[in-house]
Amino acid sequence: MRIKLWGTRGSLAAPGADTARYGGNTSCVEVRGDDGTVLILDAGTGIRSLGNTFDPSVRRVDLLLTHLHMDHIQGLGFFRPLHDPKVAVHIWGPASTTMDLRTRLQRYLSPPLFPVHLRDLPCALELHEIPDHHFEIGEFTVSAALVCHPGPTVGYRIGNNGATMAYLPDHEPALGTRVFPMGPDWTSGYPIAAGVNLLIHDSQYSKHEYEDHVGWGHSALEHAFEFAGVAEVEHFVPFHHDPAHTDDDLDRMIRDALTAVHPAFPVTAGTEGTELAVTTQGRVVVNSSTCTRRS
Repeated sequence: MRIKLWGTRGSLAAPGADTARYGGNTSCVEVRGDDGTVLILDAGTGIRSLGNTFDPSVRRVDLLLTHLHMDHIQGLGFFRPLHDPKVAVHIWGPASTTMDLRTRLQRYLSPPLFPVHLRDLPCALELHEIPDHHFEIGEFTVSAALVCHPGPTVGYRIGNNGATMAYLPDHEPALGTRVFPMGPDWTSGYPIAAGVNLLIHDSQYSKHEYEDHVGWGHSALEHAFEFAGVAEVEHFVPFHHDPAHTDDDLDRMIRDALTAVHPAFPVTAGTEGTELAVTTQGRVVVNSSTCTRRS
C-alpha cells in the first residue's frame, strides 16, 4: 500500500513561514492499493489539495472519518470529487447514540456554515456508519475501534496482502493512568495498533504541555512513542501537530522524545508531502524530504 500525508496539523490549520516544513493543513492521509482502491483518512483542510490531483479515471473514493470535530471535516466541502457526478463517494464514520452520520454531517454542510447542502452534492454519495467488525473496501481490510477522545472517535487499522498500518490521529492513551504505559489490555487503541508495520499517531503536546491538557483527547509526544512501543509497531509517524508549534519547536520536541524514550523502531516525522509505502513483506519505505530518524 502507498500512503501520502496531505495534512498533518491538529485542531486548527496553521499556515505560515514558521510551519512550512511540517505543514499547516489539518489531518488528511491518502492510502492507495495496487488495484486502484483509494482510501482517504479524514477530511481536514489537506483534502482540498488531494482532490485536485485525482485522475479523471477514478470512479470511486472511500473517505474514512475518525470523528467529526471541525479540524477533521473542514476541507470536506472543497473536495473536488464530491462535485463530480461521475464519481461514487463513500463516507464512513463512527456511530453516535443521538444522531446518524448524515444528520451530523449536514450540520456542517449546510448554511450558514457552508453554502451547499449535503443533499445537493452531485456525486453518487453513500454514507456508512462504521460496523462493529472488519469490513472490506476493494483490496483493503479495515478495522475500527473507539479510542479515548471526546465524542465518538475511532482509530483505523488497514491491511492488504501482508502490509498493515494504523491511523490514530486523535488519541489520549495515557488518560486515567497513574503510570504510563500500562499493559496492552489496559491501553486504549492497542487492538488497532498492535504489531502494525506503520503507525500514524497523535503527538500534539510536549510532556510538560500535556500536564495542562489532560482529558483534551490528545497525546504527549513521549506518550505516543511509548504507546508505539507497547504496540510493538515497526515504524512510527508522529502526527496531528499542535498549531502553536513551529517547525523548530517540532524538531526539538521529536529530538527530545527520541532521547527520553530510545525507541526500538524508526521514526519519520509527519510532514505534508511525506510519501511512504508498506510492502507485502511489511517493510516501510520512506520517500520524503524529512529523513527517517532512529534512536
